[in-house]
Amino acid sequence: MKLTFLGAARFVTGSQYLLEAGGLRILIDCGLAQGQDEKICGTDFPFDPLSIDYVILTHAHIDHSGRIPQLVKEGFKGSIITTSATSMLCSIMLLDSASIQESESEWMNRKRERKGEAPIEPLYTKDDAYKALELFSETEYGKLLTLNENVRVKFIDAGHLLGSSEVEFFVSEGGKEKKIVFSGDIGNLDQPIINNPEYIKNSDVVVMESTYGDRCHEKKATDDIYNRAKVLAKIVDDTFKRNGRVIIPSFAVGRTQELLYLFKIINDKKYIDRPIPVYLDSPLSIKATSVFKSCTAENYFDKDAMELINRGENPFEFPLLHKVKDVQESIKLNSIKESIVIISSSGMCEGGRIKHHLKHGLYKKENTILFVGYQANGTLGRSIVDGAKHVTIFGEQVEVHAQIQSLPGLSGHADHDGLIKWITSFKTKPEKIFISHGDRNVAPAFARELFEKYNLKAYAPHLGESFDLDDIIPYQEKEAYIDENDRILNESRELLAQGLEKVDEVINRLNDAARKADREDKKTCIRLANAINRLSSDLDDLAAKWNSD
Repeated sequence: MKLTFLGAARFVTGSQYLLEAGGLRILIDCGLAQGQDEKICGTDFPFDPLSIDYVILTHAHIDHSGRIPQLVKEGFKGSIITTSATSMLCSIMLLDSASIQESESEWMNRKRERKGEAPIEPLYTKDDAYKALELFSETEYGKLLTLNENVRVKFIDAGHLLGSSEVEFFVSEGGKEKKIVFSGDIGNLDQPIINNPEYIKNSDVVVMESTYGDRCHEKKATDDIYNRAKVLAKIVDDTFKRNGRVIIPSFAVGRTQELLYLFKIINDKKYIDRPIPVYLDSPLSIKATSVFKSCTAENYFDKDAMELINRGENPFEFPLLHKVKDVQESIKLNSIKESIVIISSSGMCEGGRIKHHLKHGLYKKENTILFVGYQANGTLGRSIVDGAKHVTIFGEQVEVHAQIQSLPGLSGHADHDGLIKWITSFKTKPEKIFISHGDRNVAPAFARELFEKYNLKAYAPHLGESFDLDDIIPYQEKEAYIDENDRILNESRELLAQGLEKVDEVINRLNDAARKADREDKKTCIRLANAINRLSSDLDDLAAKWNSD
């Protein structure tokens, strides 16, 4: 039995694990890396997609599902097994992701054509996404599936997102039987709408996430859903008193539906004594919300949400909710004078309509930019949350004067204490615990805490590391067996990713300066343009060398 970590290994996004067991090659998740993670991982699969028998998908978020169309494009012909809710969400999210891939390659090819360079293909297209969706096979929580005579699998509610799962594998090989658990993303307790995560009692091997392994959510906002609604109401009310607007970068699936639910409570309970116009400016969010509505008869919703549904109320509808589908209507939002709330994707501000709203709203001190989810390293959202004084959006430098806030508790991920509760709920200690899905400092620190404080044999793998699950080496000593060159290589990749981000920023700022320069100062402009061209050419040569190596 062999397990290889192909993504989310000492970083947060791009979840992907290869399990070779019982005569099968099984990919658990196949996600897109984002921000700096993408520069570390690249876009090539380190295996032949045709050799994969199954994809087991824990949930629909793009950092877990977003490379499935690429896998199919490059030859995968097996089954993609997941819950019915995840399958429905993927039917809109993968097509949306494909549309983004096509648009980005089209934009890049226009630039390449001007430079006389050959065009590049998108990572995948909508046709690839449609072909991938044909391979989806649906299951439900608690149902034991047989993949072959040696491998069975069961999906358990992870409480992270509609249809999200922890996955249990039961493997027989060489006269031995092992249970292997993949946590997926473990849900936060008492989230709106969906159930809490389930706790598993035993397993030989565990792969668990550690996104918030170094912090706890603020408890004052996590007591119950009504306290969360009150905190949100105060942020909105304070902003409206300044005659500002609240701009919320939100993940289209999960966070957006929770926000709509909270705004319904604010309206129903009259927590704000004034009208609250809320504009949902994300076609993907609108489609995802319709999927949430269609799943109300399934076993996905918590008691509070079901009480609303049983009374005939829609948990995601309230007065003054405006659903913006048309691009022109979206553009017009920036000319509205009165105070409004705009919810738009993407949640990390890496693309979509939210970037336009930030460009028009970040520099105004009366506005509030409200973050409601995790911001990965290297993303625009992370830069803003970390206190950047100015950011570059669409090639223009935008000053940051708006109030920057985060809504405590509204996270789909378990915090440090929630993760500890999940792993210590096992009645028998696992033989091995692999810590993934955490930043390069967070994952190993969390693994060390589990070992030192709870006597659990935990370790945070590096990207590309493989493990024999029958390895007899004392697990806590595994760190000493890592080749030092591999460690240096991984650290170098991370530093290079950071360096590339800085170079991109410098080039953008030089371009901004050139555009703003006095036209009469032609000599300086020409020197600046030549310098930019030399830098770009040198980077292209370096990239070509690395690719050839």
